[in-house]
Amino acid sequence: MDLRLQAAQRAIEEVKSGMTLGLGTGATAGYFIDLLGERLKSGELRQVRGVPTSEASAERARRWGIPLISLSEVNELDLAVDGADEVDAQLNLIKGLGRALLREKIVEIHARRFVVIVDESKLTPRLGGKGPLPIEIVPFEAQAHVRWLNSLGCRAELWLETDGSPARTDNSNYLARCWFEGGIPDPYILARRLADRPGIVEHGLFLDMAQQVIVAGQDGVRTLERGR
Repeated sequence: MDLRLQAAQRAIEEVKSGMTLGLGTGATAGYFIDLLGERLKSGELRQVRGVPTSEASAERARRWGIPLISLSEVNELDLAVDGADEVDAQLNLIKGLGRALLREKIVEIHARRFVVIVDESKLTPRLGGKGPLPIEIVPFEAQAHVRWLNSLGCRAELWLETDGSPARTDNSNYLARCWFEGGIPDPYILARRLADRPGIVEHGLFLDMAQQVIVAGQDGVRTLERGR
């Protein structure tokens, strides 16, 4: 069985009837949406509503008949479940290679509990040690933003589709990817610099957000909790 599916199966046990959920984006979150749809269809769960983090997740949820709402209709979410590209020992994350980082962050900060589901290959001693950090940028003067990103001690480039056109988010913004040799020295300092820079819409550093990470590996499924 796919390890990501095993993690999603553990996460679906956290869902109770009547909950309002944040629905993540990507292959692993897709497994969770499918399991949620199956349980609603069977009657095992009832009156569960979801706030999707992307158009793709919204469409997947609609195919299952999962009721969708917006954040304007609730004060907070009971639970948000999503995948991650990297997870460090403090349960800080890199997310966004599924191109939904801004919407994911907006939805997931509204959750009473944010649970991340991954396979063990996503664990890393230092964020940025396995792959790029995605950055959402405005299209206006995009190359100027990429040039500035290259001044941060990384190799940055505009994310391009196979046809050479810029990759776009559901918000019609562009994406850049930043590679840090040996990982990111201090994610908190980097997050502050990115947040302060005009033209940088959002970054894929999800710091101090996840309360729990469910990790599926060859030896089984385990749960990591913040502060433990």
